[in-house]
Amino acid sequence: MESQLQFNRLPEDCVSTILSFTSPLDVCRSSSVSTSFQSAADSDIVWESFLPSDYSNIVPRSVVPLKFSSKKELFVRLCDPIIIDGGRKSFKLEKSSGKKSYILSARDLSITWSKEPMYWNWVSLPESRFSEVASLRTICWLEIQGKIKTQMLSPNTVYGAYLVLKITDRAYGLDLIPSEVSVDVGNHLSKNTAYLRRGEDSKKQQLDRLFFANRMQMLQSRVTEGDGKIPSERDDGWMEIELGEFFNGENDDEEVKMRLEEIKGHHLKGGLIIEGIEVRPKY
Repeated sequence: MESQLQFNRLPEDCVSTILSFTSPLDVCRSSSVSTSFQSAADSDIVWESFLPSDYSNIVPRSVVPLKFSSKKELFVRLCDPIIIDGGRKSFKLEKSSGKKSYILSARDLSITWSKEPMYWNWVSLPESRFSEVASLRTICWLEIQGKIKTQMLSPNTVYGAYLVLKITDRAYGLDLIPSEVSVDVGNHLSKNTAYLRRGEDSKKQQLDRLFFANRMQMLQSRVTEGDGKIPSERDDGWMEIELGEFFNGENDDEEVKMRLEEIKGHHLKGGLIIEGIEVRPKY
């Protein structure tokens, strides 16, 4: 109690400086415990320290102009996703840490033959955060790649890359053999395998695997061994599958290449919808 009373005697700007070395979560806890901390905890000194160093570059890129009267209000606004770069990316901050996350839209990805209407359609879905998503009609060569600079991300952070997708009721050929997934940055290469299927398979997918059992066994020998992950449900109504993870160091200046491909089966596949690739802190 005595130490708390002594702490309360500190000048407000001194308290603000001390709080700026903590985290957004710690500041919120402190202000709720002590009313004397409230003013210091709301100061721009504190909340500017939690904003990314390049926030002044990010804010003007918002498709919808951001209005805010304080750095705390700006931080809170950025904790909800904003669409930037002409609708090609989504950006947000983690509430507890202030670390940055991005979603690269399908238009920001390199998707083989995505400009050919015979193979891919670009459609609008009401549940998507972006104006367009890529809908696979039919293809024998599935290759999706995204790139992002490490300087756009928070330093000293482990990131995961996730393909955000949907699998339609009429999907076919997507899980006859596993897709290969990878994240490549600097000297680090993370590789694995994944099956593009829903948790509860449709009857058609089950029949496909039964009918093509022998061919599947032969084709799987061509694919790198891996965990054979399957997509998981997200809170936003989409599904995601992890492509890999990487550590972003203090002064790293690299390009992160994130990829999913199934190019060894040479069979037709369709019924996949791609919204984008999310890069977010993993821990």
